[in-house]
Amino acid sequence: MDWYEYILITFVGFLAAFMNTVGGGGSLFSVPILTFLGLPITMANATSRVAILFQNVFAVIGFKSMGIKLPWPYSIYLGLASLGGGVLGSLLASRISDAIFSKIFVGIMFLSVFLILYDPFKSNGEEKLDTQSQIIGAICFLFLGVYGGFVQAGIGFMVIAVLSLVNRLSLVKSNYVKVFAAIVYTGVSVIVFALEDKIMWKTGLVLAVGHALGGWYASRWSVKAGEVWIKRVMIVSIIAMAIKLWFWG
Repeated sequence: MDWYEYILITFVGFLAAFMNTVGGGGSLFSVPILTFLGLPITMANATSRVAILFQNVFAVIGFKSMGIKLPWPYSIYLGLASLGGGVLGSLLASRISDAIFSKIFVGIMFLSVFLILYDPFKSNGEEKLDTQSQIIGAICFLFLGVYGGFVQAGIGFMVIAVLSLVNRLSLVKSNYVKVFAAIVYTGVSVIVFALEDKIMWKTGLVLAVGHALGGWYASRWSVKAGEVWIKRVMIVSIIAMAIKLWFWG
């Protein structure tokens, strides 16, 4: 890589991690950028997982430093539920063709735009952490693990939707649980993709620097500050990159 590509990838990693930690959709930004730099989309998808793992670890550290508490042992249940799904999704993603994956990725981009505009992620009332709600949440996370292992992009919105609608967690706590559980299925994905030789480690580690900084900073930043502008920028970038991948992917 040229020197300016190191700077670009680090900056992209910071922005993507900020989006992922505050809400979601950062991979919809970083993965297409990696394809612009010449990586096949399946390798870009796999390589980004290294950075996302670093992002989530540093985000957890940041949330903890803010005094936010995870709901225990529910968070452990969600992490374990997403584990098996993460393995299956990663295996699917590592063996699918670039052409098919590009079309799927574009579809996910437009679905994410709908979720951003619709914005159902608002807790309503007291938290629901009874046995039934935890079982429903764990089942949802099993399927989210499959999705997260397969494509990752946009999963943040879906995780927040589950935690908000099923358990009525606040946006801050939902984000904390989200990054905690993501460490599990992202870690599994990194292992699977590494065994399948899909990761460009040099690019992934450079991206990880930006993701680590972005995850730590975003976790300490007020969740609602600047949220409207983040969504506007995401919508524009998602649509532009979807068009690029669909016609020139």
